[in-house]
Amino acid sequence: MGHVGSGHLPWLSASQQCSLTMTSQQIQTLRAPSSVKDANQKAVLLVNSRFQTLDDLDELEFLVLEAQERNNELQSKLSLSKSKIDALLADIRSTAEEHLHSAQELSLIRHSLIDELTELSQELISTMSDGEGKSTLLEDIEALHRNLKELQSVKGYVEIIEHALRLSEGSTKQIHDSRVSISASSLSEYQALQLFVAKVSEACSKVEDGSGQQTLHLVQFLERIRDKTWGQIQGTLSSSLQAAAEKIGWPMPVDYPAASAKDRSSFEHAFRNLLKLQKWGEKIRSPSLSTGSNSDGLYPLIALVHPISLRFKYHFEGNRQTNRLDKPEWYFTHVLNVAHEHRTFMESVVQRLLAGSEYKHIDSWREFTLLLIPLLSRKLKHTIPSLLPHPSLLAHTIYQALTFDAALAEEGFMIQETSAAKQRPEGAKWEGVSEVILGNTEWFEAWLLGEQKFAENQYHAIISAADAWIIASDDGSDQDSQARDLISTNSARKICALIEQVTDRYAPLPQFSQRTRFLVSVQLPLLDYYHGRIVSSLDAFETLSSAFVRAVPGALGVTLGANQEGGIHVDPRGLTSGVEGVQRLCKALLSAKYVEASMRGWGDELFFVELWTEIIQNPTLRGQAVNNPLLPDPKADEGQVLTNTLFEELISRYEHLVDRAEAMVLQQVCGEIESVLKPHFTAATPPNPNAEGTDSIAISQTLLAPIALLSSHLTFLRATLPRTTLTALYRRIASRLAEHILQRQILYRGHFDLHEGRSIRAESELWVETCHTALGGSLSGGRARVEAPWIKLMQASRLASADGETWTTLVDVTFGTHADEEWETSIVDLVGSAELSREEVMRTLRRREDCSH
Repeated sequence: MGHVGSGHLPWLSASQQCSLTMTSQQIQTLRAPSSVKDANQKAVLLVNSRFQTLDDLDELEFLVLEAQERNNELQSKLSLSKSKIDALLADIRSTAEEHLHSAQELSLIRHSLIDELTELSQELISTMSDGEGKSTLLEDIEALHRNLKELQSVKGYVEIIEHALRLSEGSTKQIHDSRVSISASSLSEYQALQLFVAKVSEACSKVEDGSGQQTLHLVQFLERIRDKTWGQIQGTLSSSLQAAAEKIGWPMPVDYPAASAKDRSSFEHAFRNLLKLQKWGEKIRSPSLSTGSNSDGLYPLIALVHPISLRFKYHFEGNRQTNRLDKPEWYFTHVLNVAHEHRTFMESVVQRLLAGSEYKHIDSWREFTLLLIPLLSRKLKHTIPSLLPHPSLLAHTIYQALTFDAALAEEGFMIQETSAAKQRPEGAKWEGVSEVILGNTEWFEAWLLGEQKFAENQYHAIISAADAWIIASDDGSDQDSQARDLISTNSARKICALIEQVTDRYAPLPQFSQRTRFLVSVQLPLLDYYHGRIVSSLDAFETLSSAFVRAVPGALGVTLGANQEGGIHVDPRGLTSGVEGVQRLCKALLSAKYVEASMRGWGDELFFVELWTEIIQNPTLRGQAVNNPLLPDPKADEGQVLTNTLFEELISRYEHLVDRAEAMVLQQVCGEIESVLKPHFTAATPPNPNAEGTDSIAISQTLLAPIALLSSHLTFLRATLPRTTLTALYRRIASRLAEHILQRQILYRGHFDLHEGRSIRAESELWVETCHTALGGSLSGGRARVEAPWIKLMQASRLASADGETWTTLVDVTFGTHADEEWETSIVDLVGSAELSREEVMRTLRRREDCSH
């Protein structure tokens, strides 16, 4: 029963097997003896739950009776169940035996069927499969039938191809026999060939597979025959034209009037025949074929270019010495010379022949030049991959290509009035042969990377040179008027020259996107690098000047010396004090100011104005500019008249740098002089050498050092800085010193007598005289311009030295009840100026011991 109930009955259905399996499990469960342990546990649980107190025991008898009744009932059910199980088991055993007997019979039948099927299969297998016997007659008939079908198909293909070849040969022979004059009848065979190919194509197009792709290659082969036939027809007439052209001297420059009348007539006839062929070709051939043919150029000019092409290949694509990678200008110049040499012939002879044809709208010289350009395109495509590892040769080749394009455009070449004009939008410009290189992203990026590395190497060589930070006087070589008035360092001049050199190299680029790439990848970073170098130099100067403990690399002209032990010794005081310190600051100032002035000049040039305008108007370029911190915000000028230049952001940065350098020069000069002046302000006023009251005044020895220091600084600044910068910087220096002396020596000091007042005036005049002598007339306006920043100090010193009636009048007018206007007029009359306020004048007069107010 376990075997039967486990489901091993293959002749039963799945539902029947599942039913038997479930019945077997039920039988096993029902026939299993009950568990005494479980029964005892349940009984204990029941008693515990029902009898929890002594009072509950009264129901015990009732519970026993109930259990007996339940037991009797279950015993009866158990007997009935056992009888049913025994009957069921007997029935199952009988059914299993029947099914087993049926299965054995079916198995015998299955083996018999397999044997019969094997015999039938052996009879159907060809005796050729074992490699020993011979094929049957039926197999031979089937093979022959297949071969016959294949041969019929091949015969049909061969007949079609043979007919197409016969028409092709007839077309060539027909055009060869009728070279005297080309007409529609001369192309009848070719028309028949074209019609035949069209019919075959239409018939074969119906033979398609499920994907819709043509399964036959016959049509493609016939189309190649048709196109090759047309090429042979064109080649036949081209050979006639080339032979006639050789008689008049082609491909050398042609002296057409010197040629014989017969040769000229032969040339013109062959030329017109080719024009007629092209005209008939456009009529009888399909529009796509005729358009493609016409876009390649005029047939006669193609024939004339052929010997030129052969000569070009001989010289520049072979093993001759003229084929050199480092001399691209040779083949560019060759093509340019060919176009120039044959221009007269094209415009006088060929243009006249075109004027009497359907192609009178085509400019013969432009068309001829257009057909020469593929020679260069093919050469560049073959050459450039070899130049990618050599950036200098690549850059030279591109420069020569751009030069060629510019020269050809200057000659008057345009794409208009050529056969290629129909394929371009109206007014489209010729991209140039350089587009072969520039239009290839990989080649353009390689060139740009090479130019970037070259410019960076040049930059590092410039700033690392021994004379990089030497101040050089203007040699008049700069074209920009603003920059020409500046004295600058060698590095600033060379950096600007490098920027202009880069501009010259990419200015001929035809597309603004390419120019923008050069601008943001090469030029702007160089200007930013130089700005950062000057900033680091000023930072180093401030560090040295404030701490005197270490030298920061990158300082302008830092001088190192060897100590006795052979090591490097840096004297920070010598680097940042005196004229030496100011000189280093002036190097930064002049360098930044020179580059700033140069950028202002560049920003106004037409090239950069057009580039900035295109960046603003082009959404793609505008987006690049917005993300570049070295360019101004293009949205500020969008849709308006340009207010900013392309270099506005960098100009602003350099302006801040110039202001910082000027402020540092001011602080350096004034700080040193003010420091040296401290002993003078604390020293006693020299005694009056003439007790009788003579006017001779002795200058204190403590004043000589600051006077000499100011003189040396101004002398250096006069020799170093341009006049405009010198004037502004002197005004700031003198104003600060004058204010410092006024405060320390007059307004905020103890009382002084008339003698000391006269000393103050003499010292003030000495300051002015020192400045006038040091500047040596460098300021326009003479002494008055020199004295202007000192005017308040001079007025205060005159007030301090006033005596007699002048002193009395000053005191009365200042401390009296006079109106301010009247007081100011009186002050001007008495001391020559009224720069000080009335309060300051009062304070000055009160410094005098003899002032009673």
